[in-house]
Amino acid sequence: MKVHHEGRDVLVTYFIILLLLNGALWYFFRLHALSYIIGAVSIALFLVVLNFYRSPYRRFKGDTKNTVVASADGKIVAIEEVYEGEYFKDKRIIVSIFMSPFNVHANWYPINGKVLMSKHHDGRFMAAYLPKSSTENERSTVVMETEDGKHQLLLRQVAGAMARRIVTYAQEGTVAHIDEHLGFIKLGSRVDVYLPLGTEILVEMDQKVTGNQTVIAKFKE
Repeated sequence: MKVHHEGRDVLVTYFIILLLLNGALWYFFRLHALSYIIGAVSIALFLVVLNFYRSPYRRFKGDTKNTVVASADGKIVAIEEVYEGEYFKDKRIIVSIFMSPFNVHANWYPINGKVLMSKHHDGRFMAAYLPKSSTENERSTVVMETEDGKHQLLLRQVAGAMARRIVTYAQEGTVAHIDEHLGFIKLGSRVDVYLPLGTEILVEMDQKVTGNQTVIAKFKE
């Protein structure tokens, strides 16, 4: 299993701490039951953190024209028409993906195209599944335009109650592709995609989606 580069330093630090802790316990308690219990808990904890930072190799094999692909693993928690007030300042269709702590937390670009804006916002840390989290929580906003210049979308990485750091690689003016990582969100969180009215939505509420694999929408020709 490949480890995402965002987690390498964290995993090394955890490993050293747990190694020193268990080494000390073994030195002082030897075959005491406490040493075995702490050792088992340490291994389980390390495996949980390792699982969180996993980075599976994925490539989208479908037609990318007018295609919007899920940017994250998780569950669809919102599909509705809302007012987007940060960039477009008009009504859009929002498709939201909630990521649990057990999902892959790397984020992919949803389309092939150009990054028009990338901006980070400080904010609160409410539960990511709440509607207000999209505009009040710590978040990063990325606006993209398709390769043909016909369509634009806004993607928002939203921190949750447990997520305390959002990493965004997208930079204004760069050309991005579906198979590339857009960023990484540490612990439970949410990704919102704002699409033009009339976009064909291809997912349903509570549907589980896979980042860089599941087609969530098609732009109108």
